[in-house]
Amino acid sequence: MESGLTAVMCVVLLFTFAGRMVGVVGESMLPTLEDKDRLICTRLYGELEAGDIVIVTKPNDMNEPLIKRVIATGGQTIDIDSETGYVYVNAKRIYEDDYILEGIIPGTEFETEFPQVVPLGHVFVMGDNRNNSRDSRFASVGMVDERYILGRVVYRVWPSDRFGDPYETS
Repeated sequence: MESGLTAVMCVVLLFTFAGRMVGVVGESMLPTLEDKDRLICTRLYGELEAGDIVIVTKPNDMNEPLIKRVIATGGQTIDIDSETGYVYVNAKRIYEDDYILEGIIPGTEFETEFPQVVPLGHVFVMGDNRNNSRDSRFASVGMVDERYILGRVVYRVWPSDRFGDPYETS
């Protein structure tokens, strides 16, 4: 009985702090992550950085956790030029050709006005499939308080032919 209780406590602690399995729903992270990919995320990530893929549990109009990429962190200024579709952090254009499906379609209007300063303790996130992603550009998601980050994605476990680094595109 005592060893069973110890095992249960170890599993609870492991999933609470070390890692947890999550599934991808939808296509907002194409080409990096695909629908039904299974990922391991951890809360033991230290400071979030631009480029990290995170699980966001902030309530939203889809009523499900979101998997998104951190674009800017607290104190940084995010700007999206609607004329060109380019994304800027602290007035420097970021080059994302290694992981986005396609750039933002020029002339796209957003629910959020730019530029904006990301509040301390928050992050600005976007999906890699920029033209098919509900993310910080929309009022229903907005800037994400870091307390709503379930974890940073560290490993892809399914499908087996893409097992390993979740930051590699298919």
